[in-house]
Amino acid sequence: MINSSVDFQGVLEEIEDEVRPFFGQGKNADYIPALSDVPGHKFAMAVQTVDGETFMIGDAEENFSIQSISKLFTLMQVLGLEDVDIWSRVGREPSGTAFNSLVQLEYEKGIPRNPFINAGAIVVTDILASRSADPSRRIDDYYRMLSGNPANKVDEVVALSEQEHGYRNAALANLMRSFDNIETPIPDLLDVYFRQCALTTSCVDLAKAALPLVCGGYSPIAQSQVLSGRDTKRINALLLTCGLYDAVGSFAYKVGLPAKSGVGGGIVAVLPKHFSIAVWSPELDASGNSLVGSKALELFTTKTDLSIF
Repeated sequence: MINSSVDFQGVLEEIEDEVRPFFGQGKNADYIPALSDVPGHKFAMAVQTVDGETFMIGDAEENFSIQSISKLFTLMQVLGLEDVDIWSRVGREPSGTAFNSLVQLEYEKGIPRNPFINAGAIVVTDILASRSADPSRRIDDYYRMLSGNPANKVDEVVALSEQEHGYRNAALANLMRSFDNIETPIPDLLDVYFRQCALTTSCVDLAKAALPLVCGGYSPIAQSQVLSGRDTKRINALLLTCGLYDAVGSFAYKVGLPAKSGVGGGIVAVLPKHFSIAVWSPELDASGNSLVGSKALELFTTKTDLSIF
């Protein structure tokens, strides 16, 4: 149960005011042109508690591009499959390099460091794609089940923009194929990968979708056990050590929550047995994480004294 003395709504409103000086210090992702046009001043937060309460500020019900946060939900789905040895193909260590690095992948013979960098997520997507007749729909339906919102769908403009500018992701996939770590034909695989990154969501939906990581693998929204307790623990550990690209140590130090970010400006974080929280602000820092969003989460855990530490 959440400490009833915490005024979540009041804390969110304080944060909304205190982050204003940080707008304009980051920059939208411009290597995906469809994301560069999103107004940089957008800001939203939503908290979903284990008690079923929702607190929100700003544009918390407005959709944005989920981008790399989708990697979390695809991993959750793949871990639910039987007879899948994902960890023989993907590592579990922080990368310490850029999320789309080719150098590290070459050096380590086509085995990505973790499932949250691009190469690792492509392998996870490959596992699902090789076991499904319509993997894109399967990924979409899974997220809609967790969020409880059937309106979560692929933004076709963003998906096309990613396809037209996804040269480095194509290079990652081809490099891994050369090491026999990819099974699906590359064009088909990349189409699935780009489409999952182009899913739309809101902070409210994102916080709801992350609830299984708060509730021991149980989704109160879907009313079903979607993960085992063991896999839930493992995913949360990976989020803490690998979820924020090469800034994960700094984020853990300042915020103290397992989290996953995306270059659309979203971040989702969890405190097991307590709450999930989602933030969106599209201006990014040098590591590709939401600059204002990261600051907002730091303020949240500082003001509430709620973190894993």
